[in-house]
Amino acid sequence: MVTAGVRRACLALPTHRECAATITAVAAEAAYGAATFGVEMTLLILDSCDPETYAGHVAAVRDLPEMPGVAVLHLDEPAQSRFLDRVIAGAGVAKPELTAELMLPDRVSYGACTNRAFLIAAALGCESVHRRDSDASFQHHDGAPLYPIHHELAAIGRPAADVAAETTEVALDPRHLDKPVVSVGGSFLGDLSVDIQEIRDRDPRAYHEIVSLWAPPGATEQEKAELVAESFTGAPDGEFREDRSVLALVDPMRVDMANISYFQVHEDVPLPPMNDTIGSDYFHIHLVPESTLPGVLHNRHVVNFHTPDRKADAAFLDYHLRLVKFFLSMLYLHFVYARMHAAGERLLDERHRVRAPMLAAMVRESTGLDTAPNVRVLDQLERTYRRLDGRFARVADRLADGRELLIVQARQDIEDFALLIEVWEPLIRSARACGPVGLR
Repeated sequence: MVTAGVRRACLALPTHRECAATITAVAAEAAYGAATFGVEMTLLILDSCDPETYAGHVAAVRDLPEMPGVAVLHLDEPAQSRFLDRVIAGAGVAKPELTAELMLPDRVSYGACTNRAFLIAAALGCESVHRRDSDASFQHHDGAPLYPIHHELAAIGRPAADVAAETTEVALDPRHLDKPVVSVGGSFLGDLSVDIQEIRDRDPRAYHEIVSLWAPPGATEQEKAELVAESFTGAPDGEFREDRSVLALVDPMRVDMANISYFQVHEDVPLPPMNDTIGSDYFHIHLVPESTLPGVLHNRHVVNFHTPDRKADAAFLDYHLRLVKFFLSMLYLHFVYARMHAAGERLLDERHRVRAPMLAAMVRESTGLDTAPNVRVLDQLERTYRRLDGRFARVADRLADGRELLIVQARQDIEDFALLIEVWEPLIRSARACGPVGLR
């Protein structure tokens, strides 16, 4: 039941793997948020699992205790598809079939799944979206779990000037204090966020050759070395001792999508709907500070762990190809990030909302880039994977056979992102018009 005038928030858990224990843990976080802040919480589980795993998740939801102020919405892909059909039809977009494919592809897409959470949150009337991952758990302190939502609900959506009085530190230029806090996040401890520890252990030189491909154009060797040392490693401040929070234009390297929340900005701009691409859901982590929107960085870091499914031989090749596509996407994303940085506050209108048409133009401009740098990226990756040998040589074989297609796909992903930005406003408007009824 929705209560008029009560603040509502969506705690989203996308999953394509078994995570019954995570469902139970995140449900307890939702209950904490509702009880502590008087917010109506929806725990949204977007489930792309096989029928047997989905049934186990249904059982986990059924066994949850009574949680005042918390509704649980557990949707399999057919239910998500029905909702999208209603929203897309109501939005009147020019390419409904393509839009549906970008929102719910038949392949893994971290961006698309989170975009579905954004639309569902709009339909539910939620002001903010708070995202967790199925391969992360919570730290504990004095026997109690450390819920990130403690910091998120305390600050998200409020004027930065008001939040400044309650954070441990303020590192925000005073000229931004009239803007709302649009993102609150922390980082992670534990396993690398990208599952390449095996390469790091076996061949540090190969690890450097691969990870340094993430560096922006013009980076020096020293800057590349620093990037490699920092990448995918999580929080530099280690385990929790006491609560700390900083109001700032938050460094994208300091937050993780398993520990993030958004206000307004997710209704202005979608995430890139890239298929089979690691990191495709990280765009807003860059958009928020580059457009001079305030955020809060806290130290209730989640604990990342590598699930057995992606280490198995059957998934190994697909996982590393997703990593390859991440590096190919950076040709375009670094270009867009640079344009956003140059635009700065001009990316915002007088209401401090992102100017989506301006951003879409930047994304479209990037599609005209020469693809020669991506040819060189594939050359380097193929050489390095070949030298690693064993099952890594299979990745090199796939790169040799499919390099032209991979280059085309990387550019197409960016073109699709531009299209989705252009239709995002009517999609959000239609989702709101559908309301919770549209999810039945």
